Amino acid sequence: LISSVIKIFAGGGGQAITILPMDHTSSSSSSSLRWRILRKALINRSDSQSQAEIKRVSRKATQGFNLIPCQLVASASEDSREACVCYSIPIPPSPKLYLTQRVDNCSDLNDFEISNRHNIDNTGLVCQWPSEEVLAYFCMSQPDRFRGKRVIELGSGYGLAGLVIAAATEASEVVISDGNPQVVNYIKRNIESNSMAFSNNTSVKAMEFHWNQHQLSELTNTFDIIVASDCTFFKEFHKDLASIIKVLLKANEPSEALFFSPKRGDSLDKFLKEIEDIGLHFVLTEKYDDQVWKRHETLVKGDDESWPSYDKSHCYPLLIQITNYHK
Repeated sequence: LISSVIKIFAGGGGQAITILPMDHTSSSSSSSLRWRILRKALINRSDSQSQAEIKRVSRKATQGFNLIPCQLVASASEDSREACVCYSIPIPPSPKLYLTQRVDNCSDLNDFEISNRHNIDNTGLVCQWPSEEVLAYFCMSQPDRFRGKRVIELGSGYGLAGLVIAAATEASEVVISDGNPQVVNYIKRNIESNSMAFSNNTSVKAMEFHWNQHQLSELTNTFDIIVASDCTFFKEFHKDLASIIKVLLKANEPSEALFFSPKRGDSLDKFLKEIEDIGLHFVLTEKYDDQVWKRHETLVKGDDESWPSYDKSHCYPLLIQITNYHK
């Protein structure tokens, strides 16, 4: 009943993306392979070709960067698409966060219908992406940077980084946002489940937030810090994303956006061009944390089989610090 060629619409630009059959003759680039995960959720293929291709995608494989210990604490029943994962923040007193997430490869047609209706993508439902773990680890390692600050996470998926900031940094406010209403429902549930882990002085809330929104008077120039991971993948979103960064950051006080993104061909370069064109300043850093870099070098050497075919350009997130120009 399901066609072997599925068209879905990705994000605010509403661009149609065609997910081709696994035996299609076009090249299997890492970018197209992301969408093949979604297709696999609908059309279950067990042939060796599809399995080998999916392993190449820069999603969390067996352990990802393995920076924040996690374990499955409640597996889904046969008729459930959800599971609860416990993340142990590796700092004293080691608070634990419990995130309800989708089981891998459990998307259905309703997910795509919602994506089409809201003109958003549904990659946030697929799994916890590796760059999100790096972002969360970086933020918890620098609590002074966030203490007393107003913070918003863009394109948060299940909200790991935002929850870590709320639990480990004493930020005054943490807004965890995504454009997909299904994802936002998960964020709300995860905030409620972990409320006891947050400081009494930290306000934490979920928000459905689209980067092309124009009515933002209550949010304009209000945030000290924006955080995001793997949000520069789709080039059609670059202009809106750059614009929303400028709108959200405080204009007359020091403020910054911290993005973690792999290069992914020329997609990151094109995003940074938009950042420059809109009058923002950025600093690109490759080695920003010794532990992350050590893990990266291990994966590059192929010494860890948990991430087959690890590729620096598509898997290793660079740190981009974006600021307003200040006189």
